Amino acid sequence: MNKKILVTGADGQLGKTIHELYRDNSLGLNFTFVNKKALDITDKNFVKLYFDNNAYDYCINCAAYTNVEQAEKTPKIAFEVNAEGVKNLAEACHVNNIILIHISTDYVFDGKKEEPYLISDDTNPINVYGASKLAGENYIQEVLNNYFIVRTSWLYSKKYGNNFYRTIIEKAKTEKTLKVTTEQKGCPTDAVNLSKYLIELITKNISAYGIYHFCDSIVMTWYDFAKEALSENNLINKINLVKAHKYSTFANRPKTSILSLESNK
Repeated sequence: MNKKILVTGADGQLGKTIHELYRDNSLGLNFTFVNKKALDITDKNFVKLYFDNNAYDYCINCAAYTNVEQAEKTPKIAFEVNAEGVKNLAEACHVNNIILIHISTDYVFDGKKEEPYLISDDTNPINVYGASKLAGENYIQEVLNNYFIVRTSWLYSKKYGNNFYRTIIEKAKTEKTLKVTTEQKGCPTDAVNLSKYLIELITKNISAYGIYHFCDSIVMTWYDFAKEALSENNLINKINLVKAHKYSTFANRPKTSILSLESNK
């Protein structure tokens, strides 16, 4: 196959997971992993220069500003990364004939729908993070024809990053009681499974470009997810896990953000 793939945001949980799973190039894929220091996607001129000097078939964009709470306080930074940075990548991919695979989010929806969200459903983000990610989606669709926008939900890695799963495990080691909300429903998605899905888009030579949904299949509340994480790590009997029916958060969050996989092309 011998395809060349650039992975941006390589220091994040998804970038690290892709690196762990595919660094041996056993599939005949030639990966280049770059972190923010090596390629800051918000630097338009440097992005252009980097792509002009390096040839790739695909770019998997794992670079993102994902701090939902902080995004409300510093929206400029969120939009610089999730919107303008994505536009820079899209323009560079367009000029150099590179297929862009971009990771988006369930937070482009408002969470008012009880049924799983279809790709065709209207977007209506209710926080800055979701709005910035939707702006990135829109830029890609304006600039490119050959792209995959993959919306996912409640992404976590058991090994890497600051995510809910790892935070719950760490807190359980030092705290006696954990209060976790039951107010939101979604599908926690393991970065391993998302990584495999993204690479399959390449190895199967999928050419039906556009927006896709990918998440794991079990619907949970954050309380359910915490309970499962604690059980997996034999901590469930060592801590008092309490349901919290009120959720104190600075950012508005979708109450139900289940993604329908049946709507994929």
